[in-house]
Amino acid sequence: MKLVTVIIKPFKLEDVREALSTIGIQGLTVTEVKGFGRQKGHAELYRGAEYSVNFLPKVKIDIAMTDEQVESAIAAITEAAYTGKIGDGKIFVTELQRVVRIRTGETDEGAL
Repeated sequence: MKLVTVIIKPFKLEDVREALSTIGIQGLTVTEVKGFGRQKGHAELYRGAEYSVNFLPKVKIDIAMTDEQVESAIAAITEAAYTGKIGDGKIFVTELQRVVRIRTGETDEGAL
């Protein structure tokens, strides 16, 4: 089992959700986050004064899935989140040791 964590631009969230739904991924968790990478932030104007915004709004998506789903999920996310501009995001894949569904007590892949 794997935990796939995706950081993308907020306006791409619905596209990514639809792409994952199309390949059979049903559950995910979304968190609004702020950060920067190569994009490094930008300057904005407020009441005539310029100030820098160092942390840009992003969306973090966490998805638990079977090993077999990972490659198709990465392909779907990459296609749906792509704009071709800096700041499109990143995908992180980590090993999941154990999953437990609280309501039923099901474990591991049965709990996904």
